[in-house]
Amino acid sequence: MAEQRIVHFKGNVQGVGFRYATTRTANDYDVTGYVKNLPDGRVELVAEGERKEIDAFVNDVRDRMSGHIRGVSRQTAPASGNYSGFGVKH
Repeated sequence: MAEQRIVHFKGNVQGVGFRYATTRTANDYDVTGYVKNLPDGRVELVAEGERKEIDAFVNDVRDRMSGHIRGVSRQTAPASGNYSGFGVKH
């Protein structure tokens, strides 16, 4: 069953290639959604797919960018089906 995960990363996560790395990482997983910078300095990642795929994807992003992340918050909701791929949202 598909779900949506909304993840907020805080720390030194803007201006360090976070969105680019996240988008490239998404190519390795069966997920849709987006990544974007927030005005408060956090990065928001919204991913939809099967739970195991999302878990692996988010963990991979966290591992790749661990030197920049100081905190992570997550929430889960039913998948919206609004995304056809994964990309950067402005």
